[in-house]
Amino acid sequence: MDYSKEYTQKLVTADEAVKVIKSGDWVDYGWCTGTPDALDKALAKRTDELKDIKLRGGILLKVPAIFEREDAGEHFTWNSWHMSGIERKLIAKGCAFYAPLRYSELPRYYYDLADKDDVAMFQVAPMDKHGYFNFGPNASHMMAVCETSKKIIVEVNENMPRCLGGFENGIHISKVDLIVEGENPAIGEMGGGGAPTDVDTAVAKLIVEEIPNGACLQLGIGGMPNTVGSMIADSDLKDLGVHTEMYVDAFVDIAKAGKINGSKKNIDRFRQAYAFGCGTKKMYDYLDENPELLSAPVSYTNDIRSISALDNFISINNAVDLDLFGQINAESAGIKQISGAGGQLDFVLGAYLSNGGKSFICCSSTFKTKDGQVKSRIVPTLNPGSIVTDTRANTHYVVTEYGKVNLKGLSAWQRAEALISIAHPDFRDELIAEAEKLKIWRRSNK
Repeated sequence: MDYSKEYTQKLVTADEAVKVIKSGDWVDYGWCTGTPDALDKALAKRTDELKDIKLRGGILLKVPAIFEREDAGEHFTWNSWHMSGIERKLIAKGCAFYAPLRYSELPRYYYDLADKDDVAMFQVAPMDKHGYFNFGPNASHMMAVCETSKKIIVEVNENMPRCLGGFENGIHISKVDLIVEGENPAIGEMGGGGAPTDVDTAVAKLIVEEIPNGACLQLGIGGMPNTVGSMIADSDLKDLGVHTEMYVDAFVDIAKAGKINGSKKNIDRFRQAYAFGCGTKKMYDYLDENPELLSAPVSYTNDIRSISALDNFISINNAVDLDLFGQINAESAGIKQISGAGGQLDFVLGAYLSNGGKSFICCSSTFKTKDGQVKSRIVPTLNPGSIVTDTRANTHYVVTEYGKVNLKGLSAWQRAEALISIAHPDFRDELIAEAEKLKIWRRSNK
């Protein structure tokens, strides 16, 4: 069937498209690399005539045009499902807020929300011969966005990779209200950080030695997970699989090193499953039209039933800090929101339920403040306002450059002892003294 006539009928300029937005509307900006560009600029032009526009989205890779004005917060409010550095700055300006969530549940949120989206607008790949616009590396929750929005506007970007998968990875033209052909900007990139530090390498080594052949991997974002990926690429491991929330550059390196084939996966054999991807052009080129990749909704990738169905599941994520009870904070510095809960807890739970599975929370033992002070990431109790991303009952392995410990089944004093053993030596006596005050330290194990 030829969809060119319908395409032409729905094709409008960005300025025309955003006329459907009115004051008080909820407007969805999609997700990550799918955040609109031309439509965003067009909406910014209407700032003076609009009030109380409430936006949803997440992981911004550049400042939206609507927030370039100093008085943007009087017209637009950003509601983020997950924070990037850009969104942190918007929070500081008072025009953005984080929406706490368990990422696996996000599609359902859309179906249950009382305030449905009035308009959804986001970037997509060009329409294929069957009339479908691919979401690119953003399957995540986009089908739920489309099914619950009153108006859908797609912005076509010829640089958007077509990410295959089989379900909920695109929208048909018959479901689209308006089409805009944008300026085809390069897809937003997110690097994996600088060269690995000695600490990154030490932590990665402790984790990689726990990974068996045939394991299924999930990597979080950041220097340490990327260092783990590089070390796996250089290792003798084989027959690895991928089932992850976020696809990152490290997976490309592992795959090109011949370590990934998915042959041992219990589900989705030979496929690398992911909910969204964000990295460099190298990664986007690898994702494009690659039948080995499986772009799927986050309600599938992050469902603990999917994760736990995969034997030898290895989950590797970061932490901001953690306390002697085993509570993990991976998203805030006190009350300052840094990122979001994402799917970390989903993978911590799912990996432990997997046959042979393990979840690793990794971090450096210390960090430096802006004024140069060295502080411990392992603290007696979390700082006031810090968010508990993973509860103490769910924490499995914790790794620093000083070692790794398994907290499962340990009583309070054993946990304190284990965590202090991998804290920086300069802080251990202080932590012991605090543990005594908290009544979680035994006289016999000083």
